[in-house]
Amino acid sequence: MLSHKVFNYKNNFKLESGAQLPGFQLHYTTYGKLADDKSNVIWVCHAFSGSSDFTEWWSGLFGSGKMYDPHRYFVICANMPGSCYGSTGPLSVNPVTGKPFYHDFPMLTNRDIVASFDTLRRHLGFDRIHTIIGCSLGGQQAVEWAISEPQVFEHLISIGANAQHSPWAIAFNETQRMAIAADASWKESHDQAGIEGMKAARAVGLLSYRNKIQYDKSQAHINDDAYDQFRASSYQNYQGEKLAKRFNAFSYWLLSKAMDSQNVGRKRGGIEKALQRITSKSCFVGITTDILFPKEEQEFMANHVRNARFEVIDSDYGHDGFLLEYEKLTAILNRFYDDACHIKQIKQA
Repeated sequence: MLSHKVFNYKNNFKLESGAQLPGFQLHYTTYGKLADDKSNVIWVCHAFSGSSDFTEWWSGLFGSGKMYDPHRYFVICANMPGSCYGSTGPLSVNPVTGKPFYHDFPMLTNRDIVASFDTLRRHLGFDRIHTIIGCSLGGQQAVEWAISEPQVFEHLISIGANAQHSPWAIAFNETQRMAIAADASWKESHDQAGIEGMKAARAVGLLSYRNKIQYDKSQAHINDDAYDQFRASSYQNYQGEKLAKRFNAFSYWLLSKAMDSQNVGRKRGGIEKALQRITSKSCFVGITTDILFPKEEQEFMANHVRNARFEVIDSDYGHDGFLLEYEKLTAILNRFYDDACHIKQIKQA
């Protein structure tokens, strides 16, 4: 029931910066059977280093008997442009030059990424989407999409995201880009350029995805007499090496910039005014120990969106709680859908 597909858009695609892509490709994954009236579509927006295969990195929510059962829903997720899992990105060949883009790939904002998704949506003939759900960078995109196309989405679920990226979070991302830039190979044009710097960047990023509580639990010293070679040190190196096997520094740089670009109020009269454009029944979910996207940012959105609720996952895992706390997240989603259904029944009555 899991299907991998490719959408090719062959026209010039204008970006928010004024630059343009000479067309683009989106790799997307579908799961389940589409209802005859197309009323059961769940659209997933993946996180920073995720792929369109949501069953790999969000397996606790998708599958038989789970929150989004393929026997009931038709789930779709497109790998965002700029990434490296099938969609057009910096390692793709520029049809104009016949060579990979590398450093010449134009900057993407979340608004650009959402516009590419909406191009695919229209191609597929989905006039309405039952639920748009996203986490982290994907959660930012879900909010942006619900603002830019408010008539499309019946439900919006944004987890660990925000309406505008904070100076604190931008500083985290800039520090990671500094690590990439410090790699002498970053100036070169080949697939492995900046890869050593990206390993350090990932290690920095991981500190913002987790927190001291979790590190103290999972990376505690095995030998209290040690003065070097600590478990936490090897863990940071391991995580850098692990990502280097499946990602590249160009996508890392580009997508961290896209995250920084989040400001739903840009050219819309401000953030609060932009959020008021959302008509979906909405749920904004925060995590108690998230230092990258503090729960106050999700509460702010809930306070400025009509028909919205704010929920919190109590977790020691920090920002990564959205990936790991399946049972708690499922309970939240069930409450949200139950309340949304109740509201709909009242209006119909």
